[in-house]
Amino acid sequence: MNNNENYDIFLGRFKEVLRRNSLKYTKQREIILQTIYNSTEHFTPESLYGEIAQNVSESKIGIATIYRTLSLLEKENMVTSISFGANGKKYEAGTKDHHDHMICDSCGKIIEFCDEVIEELQEKVALKHQFKIIDHVMQIHGICKECQD
Repeated sequence: MNNNENYDIFLGRFKEVLRRNSLKYTKQREIILQTIYNSTEHFTPESLYGEIAQNVSESKIGIATIYRTLSLLEKENMVTSISFGANGKKYEAGTKDHHDHMICDSCGKIIEFCDEVIEELQEKVALKHQFKIIDHVMQIHGICKECQD
């Protein structure tokens, strides 16, 4: 696990989100949250569903519950997503430090990176245009080394 936010804090944030949205805290929702928190890969709702079904024998979680929970978590910035257009989204917990993504258009591999030169250049461009950056997402699409070979 390479998450920077402690699970208890993450869970507390989740409980507050549920309370603000007048939703009940359930064991199923916590299983979803815990699986997301412990995930080291980007995941689809279907792969999250499969992981839970494989690893949590007592879970009776439907795919619709996973979709609804992911939608809520994304709205609350507790998960982030990368859109693959007609092929849907892949998600990750919103607990990591800022990073950008390179996405292979051939195999779908996602490579995370952070480059200080790029970050500084974005700040310079924003300053030049008197623009205050609140957030940004960078996705570079291309072909990974394995697919090029």
